[in-house]
Amino acid sequence: MTSSLIKTLSRTLRTVTASRFMSNVPENTVYGGPKPQNPNQRVTLTQLKHKHRKGEAITVVTAYDYPSAVHVDTAGIDVCLVGDSASMVVHGHDTTLPISLDEMLVHCRAVARGAKRPLLVGDLPFGTYESSTVQGVNSAVRVLKEGCMDAIKLEGGSPSRITAARSIVEAGIAVMGHVGLTPQAISVLGGFRPQGRNIASAVKVVETAMALQEAGCFAVVLECVPPPVAAAATSALHIPTIGIGAGPFCSGQVLVYHDLLGMMQHPHHAKVTPKFCKQYAQVGEVINKALLEYKEEVSKHSFPGPSHSPYKISSGDLDGFLSELQKLGLDEAASAAAASAEKIESSASISSQ
Repeated sequence: MTSSLIKTLSRTLRTVTASRFMSNVPENTVYGGPKPQNPNQRVTLTQLKHKHRKGEAITVVTAYDYPSAVHVDTAGIDVCLVGDSASMVVHGHDTTLPISLDEMLVHCRAVARGAKRPLLVGDLPFGTYESSTVQGVNSAVRVLKEGCMDAIKLEGGSPSRITAARSIVEAGIAVMGHVGLTPQAISVLGGFRPQGRNIASAVKVVETAMALQEAGCFAVVLECVPPPVAAAATSALHIPTIGIGAGPFCSGQVLVYHDLLGMMQHPHHAKVTPKFCKQYAQVGEVINKALLEYKEEVSKHSFPGPSHSPYKISSGDLDGFLSELQKLGLDEAASAAAASAEKIESSASISSQ
């Protein structure tokens, strides 16, 4: 055998071996795996700027795990925000304050695995950027390096937070600002209260948004402010505004995934679901109905039936298996196995008629 033929056979063998043992979706397995996502359509800041210049609305939805991220991705949403609202809608807290950076990073990584198209923005949670610019930059770096995000979002417009935003931008990290109702500041706001409802507060919203733009933010969230105040801020800025409870005059809109889907009917979530949120579905009712049906079928032993018991053993192997059980002194186990095989076969025959 020539050396060239040996090399060819060796390469072929390596290829076959690799395809056999490294395939993400091997044949004849229990789980088929997810469909591949298209990585070539990632939304960029440049694309968002083009949309903004053309007056096209920017869509933003939160996500906190792989399934929600896949849904956001499939829908073609522009920006996927991994919000610290996870503290409330995922972890069950009454505010956004308890969630930690390490917890947020777990959510970020899961979302990054599911959302391949949207621009990914991760919230800096409370307590991760207030102490110093060094703390803010370090936290933001972790969100990108460990959380696989494209940008970060931070709340507020105090001088220290404006400085933090500027330092993070100067470190090479894209920043989305957030003014109006800033949930991390409920201690000084006196609760989840709308902002911009008097002259001084309205002017402060606009000035703070402008300061965040000056610090280098690529967009600013306007939360729970009157529509005229949001319109003024949107007009005054050269960067997009993303409204949430701020009326229709912003450059785009954001809603929380669980809120817009009508995911939760529990009293806790009814308490924290905002008045401004439109529920585009009642997914929670569908989930509850499915769980009740599952519980009923399991209780009645009607699930799983033949169609959901797909794994077979040949009659020859079954006989051998029963014989081995009897040799082990497990006569009752052998009888149970034989009876179950007859029952499955009988049920399958009835189902096929």
